[in-house]
Amino acid sequence: MKANWTGDLIGKMHVHEVTYDELAEELGVGKSYVSMILNGRRTPPDAKERLQAAFERVLMKRKFPEA
Repeated sequence: MKANWTGDLIGKMHVHEVTYDELAEELGVGKSYVSMILNGRRTPPDAKERLQAAFERVLMKRKFPEA
């Protein structure tokens, strides 16, 4: 069963055009693993915090790209 936070995060990803690939790269995991978490097939205990933090880092990298 999907957690409510996953729908919120997927919505934010859509609005900001953040892909599963970008999130996976930021986390150091595969795209399929991110998909499993966001679709409720995997439920690691710290998933919400880790994915939301990775999402924020992707946005920050876009705003302040490394020189």
